[in-house]
Amino acid sequence: MPIVNLSQILTFAAEKEASDIHFQVGSPPLLRHQGELYPLKHPPLTEEDMALIGQTLAKYPDGEKFKKEVRDYDGSFALADVARFRVNVYRQNGRFAAVLRLIPFKPRSFEELNLPHVLERISALKRGLILVTGATGNGKSTTLAAIINFINQKRRVHIITIEDPIEYLFEKNLSVISQREIGPDTESFASALRAALRQDPDVLMVGELRDHMTIDTCLKAAETGHLVMASIHTPDVMRTLNRVLSYFPADVQPSVRQRLSENLVAIISQQLLPRVDRRGMIPACEVMLVNKTIEMCIKNPDKTMEIMKHVAKNRDLGMQTFDQHLIELVKARKISMDEAMTAAEQADQLERGMTIEE
Repeated sequence: MPIVNLSQILTFAAEKEASDIHFQVGSPPLLRHQGELYPLKHPPLTEEDMALIGQTLAKYPDGEKFKKEVRDYDGSFALADVARFRVNVYRQNGRFAAVLRLIPFKPRSFEELNLPHVLERISALKRGLILVTGATGNGKSTTLAAIINFINQKRRVHIITIEDPIEYLFEKNLSVISQREIGPDTESFASALRAALRQDPDVLMVGELRDHMTIDTCLKAAETGHLVMASIHTPDVMRTLNRVLSYFPADVQPSVRQRLSENLVAIISQQLLPRVDRRGMIPACEVMLVNKTIEMCIKNPDKTMEIMKHVAKNRDLGMQTFDQHLIELVKARKISMDEAMTAAEQADQLERGMTIEE
């Protein structure tokens, strides 16, 4: 496949607002649009096509060296004036394949993304730990970028991002932003975080929490007066708390609970759902803000299961459960009732909630 054709496919994907592009031998390129994969009108890709695509995306000048050395490649690829892409090139059944995630050049605002207004208040915090969670492909990086963009427009601070790979590129505004990539710039999230504490940061963004060392260092940064934000692949508030604790041995979990209760300020969990007008996706969000009551529930394992009850009762403070937000989105005619029922934590209660509110 000539590079001009690859450029045309990626440009078309950006124009159609696809979230991902798949390339595999034996099938045409596929675009993920509103959660589903659709084939392009294109001949099936050959092994030679895929080798050239992989070599181009992985930026290998030598094709033979690429074929010998690459089994898995993570990185980014930019198409001038079109978009950036997060790239994974891999082998399956001995053949190359690739998946690209589309990343617009400019981060979007909370309003453009249809995110809850409370995120502005969360972004204005000066210290503490913010966790943005959700399954892969549900917009965690986009939400983190929107938070950084908001801070960049409002405050004169030093923001350090640690990413694998770098996704959104931030333009200089009020803040100074240092973007570090695992591999080219630093060895690991944990080592980059340790170094960041000596780089006069005000705000730290960690692309993903993968181990207890990274979580421990994030907590230390929050404890020393920094605002720290990170993503984690968990679907909701309760499973996020359980996942964080599970990274630590049982004998230190009580002290981790104590540290979390004192430093965690918010969890934003999200899932993307098709808009009822079929014009893209919209996030349904679960938001927990840590107040004195929730702080006590995090600290005490006997009360942790009460957290969601307190989240549901405190909508006036900006908190909400998934099901509460789903009801709101259905009533605003942004998603269908069928989508809400499929996504609901408790579908029967959501249906009753719709009836009560009507």
